[in-house]
Amino acid sequence: MSEIENSKKQKIMLENPMRRIRIEKIVLNIGCGKDPKKTPEQAAEILKRITGRKVVITRTHKRSTFGVAKNRPIGAMVTIRKNADELLKRLLEAVDNKIKASSFDNFGNFAFGIKEYIMIPGVKYDHRLPMFGLDVCVTLERPGYRVKRKKLWHKIGKKHLITKEETMNWVKEKFNVEII
Repeated sequence: MSEIENSKKQKIMLENPMRRIRIEKIVLNIGCGKDPKKTPEQAAEILKRITGRKVVITRTHKRSTFGVAKNRPIGAMVTIRKNADELLKRLLEAVDNKIKASSFDNFGNFAFGIKEYIMIPGVKYDHRLPMFGLDVCVTLERPGYRVKRKKLWHKIGKKHLITKEETMNWVKEKFNVEII
């Protein structure tokens, strides 16, 4: 895409309030697997310290190829919908404001991983908790996406969907992130 087309799209986004991109949700996930030293309760404690929100323990749905029985706790997750900008800024600082281009999909989502929770600014090491890494998944939306939440994807026009390039530009401009 040429620079002229890019600047035209950005100008349209600024003029039309329905074209503005915002964060729909951020999902933080820590998986524990079968390791007896790392429990889902410890993972939940770390997520609660990072976000200050209620955390959900994730469970297996069926016997998997990893040999974990049905309905066993295997991790913890939390979904953030309000005040997500500040949290995303802190999480991006943990990865030095660099994200791979392959982390973006074609529908306004991107994800990245943090190797250790102590890399996040404002989170201190606790010797009672083991080192955990976590996955960060971010979903973006535009005004009018409530139709999407009602499972009516076909009602959203193709021009209103968020493209990979728009997502990358939004992250670069809003959070000063380098795409590698």
